[in-house]
Parts: sequence; C-alpha cells; structure tokens
Amino acid sequence: MLLGIAGIALAVHFAGWIASLEFTSIAIATLLVCTSPIFTGIYEAIVARRAPGLSFVLAIVSGGFGLILVVVPHAAPAPIAGHVMLGAFLATLGAIAMSVYLTLVRSVRSDLDTLAIIARTYAWAAIVLAVLALVIHENPPPLSNRSAWLGIIAMALISQLLGHTAMNVSLRWFTATTVGFATLLEPVIAAVLAAVIFHEALAGTTLAGALLLFVAIALAIRNQAAQEQAGATDPSTSLRFAED
Repeated sequence: MLLGIAGIALAVHFAGWIASLEFTSIAIATLLVCTSPIFTGIYEAIVARRAPGLSFVLAIVSGGFGLILVVVPHAAPAPIAGHVMLGAFLATLGAIAMSVYLTLVRSVRSDLDTLAIIARTYAWAAIVLAVLALVIHENPPPLSNRSAWLGIIAMALISQLLGHTAMNVSLRWFTATTVGFATLLEPVIAAVLAAVIFHEALAGTTLAGALLLFVAIALAIRNQAAQEQAGATDPSTSLRFAED
C-alpha cells in the first residue's frame, strides 16, 4: 500500500512539473520543483522528531541562493501571461509529491530490494498518468513524429530508469532529505546541456550558484552523519530511529 501511494505521488510529481511548463518559465518551474528537500526536512523535523541541525539550516540557505544564481540569468517570460502563480503552484506541488515519494520509499527500503520497489512505484505512476491522459483527452503524438517519440523514449530510459532508479538505490544509504538535495544539481546540469546543445552561454553567476549547490549537498550529508552518530550514542534516539 505504501508503494502504491508512493507511485501515485510520483505521478503527481511528473504531472505537476510538466504541466507547470505551460504556465511559467522553465527556470521558475525547475527552481520550485527542486525545493523537495525543504519539505522532507520539515517532515523529519515535525513528524519523525529529528530536529534539524545547523548544517541543515545552512544547507537550505546555501541551496536557495545557489538555485537563484543558477536559474535567474536564464529566466524567461511566462508562455501564458497571467498564469505565473498557477505554474508556480503546480511546480511546488511536484516538489511536495517528490518529497512524499522519497519518504515513503525510504520507509520500506529495508524490506524490499530496488527492483521490487521500482516495479511497483513506476507501474502505479504509469497507470495514474495513463488514466489522467485519457480523462483530459491528451492524445499521444503521431507515429510519424520521430523527434517526439525519441524524446519520450529518452525520458523513459535515461531520466526514469537511470535517474530515478539511482535515487531509489541511494535511499539505502541516505535520508530522503539528502537525496532530495542531490536534485538541486538539476538546474546546473540543465544549464550545461543547454550551453552544449543550444549554445546558450553560461554566466558567471551560474558557476557561482553551482558551487553553492555543491556546498549545500555537502552540508546536508554532514547533517545526516551527525544525526546518525547521535542516534548511535543515545540509546533512546537509537530506539526511535529503529521504530521509524
């Protein structure tokens, strides 16, 4: 049941993020959808009773400034004027859904292997998205549109099977918050690919933002290590972590 809910959350993540591109710029959508570590951190602090340390607070600040430096130089006007807030809401919804997905998958990580997890979550996500596409009459591209189908295949084989599967595997060693922080590199990688493929220049602020994102990831991992060390030395904390 948890994996079914995680699969539905994954579908909401994709639907919200892709739909947000109809109403706001790629830069804003990417910025907001990468805020999932904030929501996983809030969950761990309130629900899981794991008080965030100074490293986590600094990681939030560093990651936020890094994302701004990366995406602001590439920001563009909204494709549909007057709907920027709707686009921001959909992208944020995608971020919340991803935090739910990572948290649920980590909760069953010790009981199932990666193949069992992705088989269930990906299947549920595919079913939900297929039904949603039928309901809103979103037809697939014609078979003659080779570029569209090549893009779909690339997203399935590279973004999903390699990217999201690697995230699932990493949950064996890292918390959902730390894995979420790794996605902060997504705007940086997108900027680099845009420079290589579409010859878009990389601004100095982009490089500075990338450096801040690396710092944020390092701080997030340090915060996790400190929490695990505290759990190993405090019997009551260790019991609570075991129950979680």
